[in-house]
Amino acid sequence: LADSTVPSVPANTQLLAWIHYESGFLICAVVGIMFVVFTPIIAACFCMCRCCDNCGGEMHQRQRKNADCYRGFFTASLFTTTVFIILGVLVAYAANHNISSQIKNTRRLINTNMRDLKTFANNTPAVCSLTLIRTVHNCETVCCLTDIGPLLGARIHSNLEKEVVPALDAALRMAGAMRETKEALENVSSSLETLQDGMGKLQASLAGERASLSNTLSDPACTNGAVSHTCNTIRSTLAQLGINADFSKLPDVSRALANVNTILKVDLSNIVQKGYASFNDTPTLVKDQTKNIVSGVKGMLDKIGNEIMAFAKMFPVEASLANFTIFLNQQHKTIESFYPQVDQMDFYRWIGCVAMLCAVVLVLAFNILGLLCGTCGYDKQATPTTRGCLSNTGGNLLMAGVGFSFIFAWVLMGLVTTMFVVGGNIEKLMCEPLSNRQLFKIIDTPFLVHPEKKNFLPAMLFQNPNIDLTLGAMYRECYENNGLYHALQLENIFNINSFLNRTVYNKDLGKVLEGVKVDLKNVALLEQVGRDNLMNFANSGLGEIDYPAYLAEVMCVFVCVRVWGVRVRVPDTVCPVTRGLQVCSPVQSVPAVVSLANQHAAPFTFMFLQTGLCNAFIIGLCLAFYQGSGVILSLNNV
Repeated sequence: LADSTVPSVPANTQLLAWIHYESGFLICAVVGIMFVVFTPIIAACFCMCRCCDNCGGEMHQRQRKNADCYRGFFTASLFTTTVFIILGVLVAYAANHNISSQIKNTRRLINTNMRDLKTFANNTPAVCSLTLIRTVHNCETVCCLTDIGPLLGARIHSNLEKEVVPALDAALRMAGAMRETKEALENVSSSLETLQDGMGKLQASLAGERASLSNTLSDPACTNGAVSHTCNTIRSTLAQLGINADFSKLPDVSRALANVNTILKVDLSNIVQKGYASFNDTPTLVKDQTKNIVSGVKGMLDKIGNEIMAFAKMFPVEASLANFTIFLNQQHKTIESFYPQVDQMDFYRWIGCVAMLCAVVLVLAFNILGLLCGTCGYDKQATPTTRGCLSNTGGNLLMAGVGFSFIFAWVLMGLVTTMFVVGGNIEKLMCEPLSNRQLFKIIDTPFLVHPEKKNFLPAMLFQNPNIDLTLGAMYRECYENNGLYHALQLENIFNINSFLNRTVYNKDLGKVLEGVKVDLKNVALLEQVGRDNLMNFANSGLGEIDYPAYLAEVMCVFVCVRVWGVRVRVPDTVCPVTRGLQVCSPVQSVPAVVSLANQHAAPFTFMFLQTGLCNAFIIGLCLAFYQGSGVILSLNNV
């Protein structure tokens, strides 16, 4: 299984990949090894040459033109190299001191971690108890049960509000429509009586005018050619001068008015306001109906809490944590027992590093003193055998620096090369992958740690390598400050959720909660009196009124007279002044008749149309037959 899961890689491919990865370290290691090997060889040759008095050639100083240039170049090169080495010594000393500081900080870190573990162990029982208490006596749950009336009632009120409030608003508008309908019917009734009286007077006046016009048209003056056409026109239309309207045929609205007056004896607005108040009292009604259920649920929750507390006491948490605390104390003492040895080893390490740095500092001191003595004691005229003591001392110091360099350089290079290769690989292969969590991906590769176990961590903890638990996942959970139970997936050993699900009596609790039923039958949105009132208004007879007949009869009064006046209208030039009043009387009687109609019929007609009939038609017919029935249907549906 392991071979089938992890693909095999050829050995030469692995070797090439390793060489490619380690190429930088290999180059540096080769250079360091060459330095370590060749430096002692060169030092031995130099020593042998020096011992045989052959080093430096003949004791003769040849003066050349560029001797000063060479001397300055060599001095500057040696000085630059010395400064560079001084900087390296300072960095090495700081690093040596930093290592000692980190070792001391490690002791503080260990003490802090141990103290945190002890605090964790000591506070865990209290935190568990507090968590259980908060879980059992959940304030939010108890508050929700206590406020079930406002919460559940408000939600019911909000859901029904979209249907109830528009229906009640329509019923309230119907109450206003009833009053307006009554006023409109009263105006229609009074206007009809006034119009009938006016029509009698107008009929008599028109009969008199018609007789007067007939006598005038019989005058011989009407045979005159100038006015004969006008007289013939008036004579032909004289029979049309009359009123075709008969208001006695119009149906009486007194029955509908009496029905509306009877309906208005019931205060529908007050009934609707009671419906608003009853609907807004829904939360209180829900609270009263759920008192017993709330007490039952609280009792069951208390019982569940006692079960959980008893379950928590079954586990020896405090005893286990006490043993864990003892174990921590013992391990802490064991670790503290190694502190003197660690300090001693760190002291030796620090002394060794300082000793190596002192060797380098000794070489630097020889170089610096040699440069100073050589520069200060230099005499251009002196020969190698006759030069001064200061100049000769400078040369000896420089040669001593070279000798000590040959003695210590290859040792330092060996240490630096070894530490660089080992430390660089540790940093690249351990520290950097640990920082970016790539190391966990490598370790968590299936069948890598153990060829027969897919995941080594669950195999070690639970003896089940098929559980999806990896080291990287555990580290991530701990880094995010999650619980150890969740990080280690301890539910594979003991699933506390399943136990709690069996403990809390879900079925019993569900039955109790299913018994939460709210009866809204007592919420009277519209009393039966109000419903009957609306139905009586719809059946009050407003729909039986012949509104088109009213409109036709009223309009005929004014239109017929006005049309006759338009037909016989003639210009003023037809009646010459010299003919006299007798000749012009038929023509002058036309506007008189029209004025008579305007005086007797038009005011009543417009008053009737404006105040009575139109309002009764719009309000009575539309509201009575559509809104009244619609309100009742809406309230019944709610």
